[in-house]
Amino acid sequence: MNKALTEEEAAALPLSDRVFEQLQTAIVKGTIPAGSKISEPELAKSYGISRGTLREALSRLEERYLVVRSPNLGARVVTLSYEELIDIYQVREALGGMACGLAAVNMSDEEIADLGRLLDDHEKSIHEDEGSSYYQQEGEFDFHYRILQGSRNGKVISILDGGLYQLMRMYRYQFSTSTPRPLQALKEHRRIVEALAERDSELADLLMRRHIRAARKSIEERRQQSLERKG
Repeated sequence: MNKALTEEEAAALPLSDRVFEQLQTAIVKGTIPAGSKISEPELAKSYGISRGTLREALSRLEERYLVVRSPNLGARVVTLSYEELIDIYQVREALGGMACGLAAVNMSDEEIADLGRLLDDHEKSIHEDEGSSYYQQEGEFDFHYRILQGSRNGKVISILDGGLYQLMRMYRYQFSTSTPRPLQALKEHRRIVEALAERDSELADLLMRRHIRAARKSIEERRQQSLERKG
């Protein structure tokens, strides 16, 4: 599970897990830049760990698509691109809708009620930010994350939470892909919660797909506007 860790929880992790979490955060936030070559000797020295421990962490980062390896070039941080972002959104649309439909069947009444309370907190945050952004924190504070976990489908969770979730966070941090339509996104979230509460799996699936598709189209429109300004 990819939930956010407190400092105390992170400190209690085994060394290999702790290094993995630290490197993942550094890559996602851009402290280790996208596309940069990874020097194992330098990183091992910087973190005060053995090369073996570092390689274990790098293998896990590769599984989450944050690091790529090649025989001649070694390990590098993944290079971000607009095309890949759109690809990720298309996968999220399909699997996110499926997860939401499953969540309508499998989430408990209390979990769904908690989602409603979470959206109340999100609404306060949007108004405090004068309606300019809707940026969710990771893990348990992320609306989509909770629904994904509520699907109770290990394979879907493995694909989205195990890999694409961290890539999405990386794009959010480094490409500013938070939605420019926060109140509309919140409205869509509330309709999804209503479908979950009604245990309407088909409607929940449909609403989630529409929601993710609308976010993708918004990114595509902003990209086109940016190209036209440059052109």
